[in-house]
Amino acid sequence: MKPLELFPVLASDLAETDRVIRERLGSEVPLIRNVADYIIGAGGKRMRPLLVLLVARALGGHDDRRAHLLAAVVEFIHTATLLHDDVVDESDLRRGRRTANAVFGNAASVLVGDFVYSRAFQMMVDVDDMRVMKVLADATNTIAEGEVLQLLNCNDPDTDEARYMQVIRYKTARLFEAASQLGAMLCRATPDVEAAAAEYGRRLGTAFQLIDDVLDYSGVTGDIGKQVGTDLREGKPTLPLIHVMERGTPAERALVRNAIEQGSTDQFDPILEAIRRTGALDYTRERARDEAQAAREAVEIMLPFAAPASVHREALLYLTAYSIERDH
Repeated sequence: MKPLELFPVLASDLAETDRVIRERLGSEVPLIRNVADYIIGAGGKRMRPLLVLLVARALGGHDDRRAHLLAAVVEFIHTATLLHDDVVDESDLRRGRRTANAVFGNAASVLVGDFVYSRAFQMMVDVDDMRVMKVLADATNTIAEGEVLQLLNCNDPDTDEARYMQVIRYKTARLFEAASQLGAMLCRATPDVEAAAAEYGRRLGTAFQLIDDVLDYSGVTGDIGKQVGTDLREGKPTLPLIHVMERGTPAERALVRNAIEQGSTDQFDPILEAIRRTGALDYTRERARDEAQAAREAVEIMLPFAAPASVHREALLYLTAYSIERDH
């Protein structure tokens, strides 16, 4: 379910953000237009722009132009990372359709990803706020560090939970954090409220990624938009596998070790059985619940529950539940 269906209260904001996205992805170069149109057509949850808009509205923001512009910027940064990720991971399916690199080739995906990144930074300049530029520049740099950390962890069965959680904080949660913080900055929130907004995004993004890890071993390809077992095939030691390495029998650990080192799903069924036997998915879900609870606590700092009820506050709280209950 997309944000427009989840939050009709933001329908006009999301529609305007989509208009800005389409307008700013324009180029005189045909290949850029073709890849951009393909990416937009893939849809997606628009979670990061949603956070910019939702936090800003919840805190009483009324600067619509900058809100829509920044919502589009964070979506561009996210889109650029996906274009590059799919090339690095050699992925051919995302959101239920072929990836851009599978359709247009790796070179086109990398170069259009660079275009989308640079367009995002052009748009940041339009906002004319040095603090906004710093938050987004720092976030983009951290995301790149996260990509490299993930690359170092690939095919390494000795990756522990701390190393893996660092990848999540850098690679995924950091842009959620920046999006929420930007929403607060648009409202000139107090430092405490701005920090709480950033914490909300960071915790929510972490919960989302942990549930993605669960779905890679429990989801349905048609629902999650990618092949089940993709992480294992790419040699990524995500939390369910790390849990088996810590709690499994010697035979189970050897099975997982070999699969991670080889980036193979040949033994997917017995590995899945080891994941189930050790309670790895339940453990990962529990970690996600902890993150969602921390996000809820951050909402209370942003918008004390003693304050008048707000549909936007309720939406922020709903997202914490949605992050851990979703099936795609």
